[in-house]
Amino acid sequence: MKKLTLFFITLGFTLTAAAQPSQTYAEKLGWPKGARVIILHVDDAGMSHESNLGVEKATSAGVANSTSVMMPCPWVPEFKAYLDKHPALDAGLHLTLTSEWDNYRWGPLAGKAAVPGLVDKQGAMYSSVQAVYFTAKADEIDQEIRAQYDRAITMGFVPTHLDSHMGTLFAKDAFMEKYLQLGIEKKVPVMFPGGDDLFFRAEAKAATIAELKKQGKYQEGMAIPEVAALGKAKEIGEMLWKNGLPVLDDLHNSSYDWNMPDIDHKTDKQIQKFYTDHYIESIGRLSPGLTMVIMHCTDPSPNFDRISDTGKKRKGDLLAMTDPRLRAFLKQKGFILTTWREVMERRMKVQ
Repeated sequence: MKKLTLFFITLGFTLTAAAQPSQTYAEKLGWPKGARVIILHVDDAGMSHESNLGVEKATSAGVANSTSVMMPCPWVPEFKAYLDKHPALDAGLHLTLTSEWDNYRWGPLAGKAAVPGLVDKQGAMYSSVQAVYFTAKADEIDQEIRAQYDRAITMGFVPTHLDSHMGTLFAKDAFMEKYLQLGIEKKVPVMFPGGDDLFFRAEAKAATIAELKKQGKYQEGMAIPEVAALGKAKEIGEMLWKNGLPVLDDLHNSSYDWNMPDIDHKTDKQIQKFYTDHYIESIGRLSPGLTMVIMHCTDPSPNFDRISDTGKKRKGDLLAMTDPRLRAFLKQKGFILTTWREVMERRMKVQ
């Protein structure tokens, strides 16, 4: 699974000028000037039993306070049963257009006949964002994300927000348009970093440098291209706001790229320290505003390695979210925790 920033970099987008600091969306939503407001969000609910357990533990015993569900996946009913018992949990739709694991696959809810450009030779969704980029049509994207929304509503699950698995809906303007349209039409907040994006820009630059070094193309002092989508971030953010939806000031989507050396042979205590240290350092760099912090908390069983080799990495997120050190840090530094539910409630009260 690749971060959204790395996907844009792979496709070779170019430099755009960073926007100057302005009034944050957190301020517009009623929080004090200078407030650092965060949503601690867990992706991939419904993907597996282990993913469901991770979400449950991270949000009940830990500081995480939001999640989103992959509606085409087989363990959605189990998670819906959990939501029925915990209706206050902030839960959105992790709109899913890829099926990235080798031996654990899912297909589109709209069906192959309706969305052939989203289906590979196994009858499942493609494993990569790039494949979707080159084969899917925007109308197919629209049909599939609407089918996923419809399944949620049919199950009695009203999502608090929409976001994008593997960033696929951000891969092409025509895809993103369908995503934004759905949120506006249904009056459901969409995950979109439409503010100054200071942290996201810095992380994207660091990811670009790391990729160039990996390719042997980096030279000290060279100009570093920026994610081109950020050039439109403020414009799109303003459009969403004018259509009655809340907007993020920034996005923290870094933990999937934290690679602990020899993690498979480390103890839970060692893994927890590594991940908590990284969360404390990176969250500490966030600027004032509303930021969504994305993670993948999982409580892996011995069977999870048949799905993915990322079990230890995902457990690191879970261990950090349940670490008293992280809770104490957030309190000490004055971070305000919020949810998509609260954010939309605040948006409805302001003009």
